[in-house]
Parts: sequence; structure tokens; C-alpha cells
Amino acid sequence: MSPPEELLTLLKQEHSFTIASHINPEGDAIGSSVALAIALKRMGKDVGVYIKDGVPEMYHFMPAVEIIEDSLSLESLKDRIFILVDCNEPKRTGIEETFQYRLSVVIDHHETKKDFGDIRWVEPEAPATGLMIYYLLKALGVEITPDIATNLYVAIAVDTGTFRYDNTSAEVLRVAAELIERGVSPGWVARNLYESWSTRRFNLLRQMLNTMELHNSGPVKVAITVITEEMFRQTGTDASDTDDFSNVARMLRDVDVSVLLRQDGPSKWKASMRSKGEFNVAKVAKVFGGGGHRNAAGFIVEGSLEEIKGQLLKRLQELGSN
Repeated sequence: MSPPEELLTLLKQEHSFTIASHINPEGDAIGSSVALAIALKRMGKDVGVYIKDGVPEMYHFMPAVEIIEDSLSLESLKDRIFILVDCNEPKRTGIEETFQYRLSVVIDHHETKKDFGDIRWVEPEAPATGLMIYYLLKALGVEITPDIATNLYVAIAVDTGTFRYDNTSAEVLRVAAELIERGVSPGWVARNLYESWSTRRFNLLRQMLNTMELHNSGPVKVAITVITEEMFRQTGTDASDTDDFSNVARMLRDVDVSVLLRQDGPSKWKASMRSKGEFNVAKVAKVFGGGGHRNAAGFIVEGSLEEIKGQLLKRLQELGSN
């Protein structure tokens, strides 16, 4: 996996950069952005990192995440290089209005294609954007410090299900081993990711599991779970507490696709889909205006909950029958 030469030249020659990633960030978005920012700072660059929703509590343990800001001056971008990490269009960052920048860069691994970016490095086969950033830093000759290594390790671990998903390759494990040699403590990372939940987050999971429905959508066995705004209020949680919840129902042996429908307004829902094997949920997400990967994709839709369930099950059945 080799970064484009024009990207390497740009990062070496330019001085001012703003890195941005998607709303509702998870480990890959955060780890990739922070690792790249630390590296550019070590090269003497002026770097800012913007994530609209900030850093979810469960990722506060990651080194240097305090550099992430949840506000952005669009005026300041006029003189800066704008780098999108782990997404491929500005609206995924929550930036809705038109803005100017010196030059734009996309570094992403989602297979849903967009046209944004003067320089685009998109690797749909890469298991995580963090793996791409690893190769980018190696090509730039930047030392991978313990802080950089930990951010990259979390990025890769989260998007491979801590090396359980089908996208875990020998290459991924070799890179993870090198990151451990550079100072990562796998046990410490695992404890922070999976054994440091707040009681309120656990209570939210309990409520979500009580909503589970199992459907035979043609040849496809689907599990649907729901999180409403009322459930957030009752448990004192928010969207950041739902990270990885969409994977829970996929643990069931007979489930091919798990879907989490999370309410984001009176009639607005965010769907997070996870699948096993060759079932490509990105194709379903694309029908609803979303995107993602073969085994992990999502979209945002408006309507009643029952209508959305019906439309989604119909599309899953159509894809499973082909």
C-alpha cells in the first residue's frame, strides 16, 4: 500500500493543515486523525484537528486527543490545506455550508465513492484508515512514537473488531506487532475499550437489547435493534455511548445482518448495519443515500420507525436473493 507521490510532496512542502473527520467518531476516525496530526507537528507543521462531536468518553484514554477541537473557523481554512480523514465528503464532518480552502485532500477506505478532493487517496480494500496512515508516516520518514503507535493501533483494532473480522489479514497483524514494539500495550488498550464502561452506557445497552426483533427477510436473517431519544434521556446517555452497539446482535449464530436504528430527531433515524461474510450492506446503504464497507455501512433516513423497518427489510431481501 503506497501513498500517492503528490500527497507526500504536499505534506512535505506545505505548512498549515486542518484535519477533519466524520461526526459520531469512532476509534479509526480519532486515531487516524490524531496520529497524522502528531506526525505533521513533529515535521514542524501548523496543524489543527476538527471533529464536530468531539471525543466520546470511551476514547478519552487515547494519547493527545486533547488536540481535537469541536469548533471550526471556516474563514481560517482559506489559507490552509484541508484534509478529510476516514470520510470522503465535507458534509460527513457536519460542515454544511460552502467554504474555501487552499487545497483539499481525502484519505479514506470507504468503498462508497465521492468526488471531493484535489488529491484523493482511497483504498477500499484497506481494513482501516489507520493502516493507511501507518504507511503514509513510514513513507514520510516520521518516527512512530508510542503516542502515534497507540492511536494507530486503536484505529486498526476498532475497525477489525480487535482482529476478529474478515478484514484481519497477515499484513494487519504484522503492522499491529510493529506498533506493539513501538510502545503499545494491547492489554491496556483492550481494558479501556471493552472493560471501562459507565453504568449509564450499560443500562442503555440493556434497553436496546430489549427492542431486538429477528426477521427472516427471504434468505437473509436480520436482527433489528432500536435506540430512541427517550432511552437516551432515561439513561443519561447520548449518541457517543452507542459506539459498537451495532455489532452486538451480529454475535448471534443465526444472524446474517444486524441493524441498529438510532433516533436523531422526531422522525429522523440513523441506521448502522453490520454483516457477516460476503453480504454487502454497503449496497443497501447506497439505496438510502448512505455508504460504507461490505460488512459495515450506514445511512440516515426520515420517516416512521415501522416504515423504515419495512423498507429496509425489503431491500435486504432483494439483495440476498440476487
